[in-house]
Amino acid sequence: MFVIAAVGGGNAVLAFLLATVVVTAVAATIRPLAQRIASVGGLYSYVAQGVGPRAALTTAWSAVVGYGAVSVAGLLATGLYLAQIGARIGISDASPMIIAGVIVAAGALLGVLLVRGIRISSLVTLLVEVVAAAIMVSIMVVITINAAHRGIDWGKAFSGESHGLSNTLGIGTVVAVSAFVGFESATTLSAEAYRPFRSIPFAVRWTPMVAAAIYLLAVITQSLAIQTAPASVVSSPSPLTGLLIYNGQSAAAVAMDAGVATSFFACSLASSSALVRVLFCLGRERMLPPAFGRTHRRFNTPAFAAVCSAALITMTALLYLAATGRADRGLETFLTLSSLGYMGSYLAACLAAPALLRRIGETTRRTTVIAAIASAMLLACLITAVTVDIDHTRSLMVIYLTSLLLAVVIIVVVGRFSPQRLSSVGVFDEPTRDEVLEMASPRL
Repeated sequence: MFVIAAVGGGNAVLAFLLATVVVTAVAATIRPLAQRIASVGGLYSYVAQGVGPRAALTTAWSAVVGYGAVSVAGLLATGLYLAQIGARIGISDASPMIIAGVIVAAGALLGVLLVRGIRISSLVTLLVEVVAAAIMVSIMVVITINAAHRGIDWGKAFSGESHGLSNTLGIGTVVAVSAFVGFESATTLSAEAYRPFRSIPFAVRWTPMVAAAIYLLAVITQSLAIQTAPASVVSSPSPLTGLLIYNGQSAAAVAMDAGVATSFFACSLASSSALVRVLFCLGRERMLPPAFGRTHRRFNTPAFAAVCSAALITMTALLYLAATGRADRGLETFLTLSSLGYMGSYLAACLAAPALLRRIGETTRRTTVIAAIASAMLLACLITAVTVDIDHTRSLMVIYLTSLLLAVVIIVVVGRFSPQRLSSVGVFDEPTRDEVLEMASPRL
């Protein structure tokens, strides 16, 4: 809900429509690669096969930043919203200590699910997301109907007036794009999925579409509902929840917070699952200590990478909370940082896609044009994040680019003193007969 509130106002509808175009172009670029390669490395492996190991390792680091930061944001949000529920029903307060306790419990559950394997974690993620989406969509539909009955001006929902942090369309689109990041995380599960050359491209194609429908409903609902709301509600981190409380609908506010909390936990679980598999791939390819590439004897999962990831994600969330006492501020910070990491890895994948398809003799003019358009739009988003400093986005960009530069230096050193390691980067699993679709060629 932070992203919806940050974009805000009438610009939000157009910003999310533009963001949908950007993400759809990225998905259309990635999908042909998912139809041809099944690898735990996801975008990292695609870039390795397309343009080589050095660019691939840079992509891997960018993806690690994206997956890791959004996982931290997910735990902070889970702690924040569940603590708010406790405060509203009178069983606790929403103090940093309570939030920290919830984060520890959520982090422990995260680690258990990661170790147990993708079947359980994906089932939990799907179930939680469906329930959360059903709750939030139902409440938003009711709010929209009530707003319509009060004679709200529908034209203002699509006007240029802004109520959020992002008062320009450019930065609003960048913030809106951050709401979609992570849709490609299914590509890291392709080596474990049933018939990955059908199921993974399906997920890559339709996840942004479903998300776009929910986001557009949310921004229209918010734009309508807050027209007559007081300033305290409009400026709150979650205006819809604030409006429900203002109108005396505490039960609906609790349900909305529960939906947001569970959705953020599912987001953290999905992103950390992708993070674990990228680390596992790097461990197998000797770019990380071998322990990251080992699997659990019973569950056959990358348990060491899972435990390390869950522990680091939880500790990062706790340290930020201890240093600032502001879980909501941490949510904003880590979501923004994650969007930079994601967009960096998306840009690398879009630039590498034509080269990979050309190398295997399956490039077309359509895929090349789509990849070029997606790359140009992503580059424009990243440039906007640098040039327009909204809520410290420029500082976060400096942090992201500095970490990326350090990764490049390490890659250069490894290539200079241990070049044989780079030769193993980007290996991917060979498909079996049962995994390949029975068609002359994959549809693009």
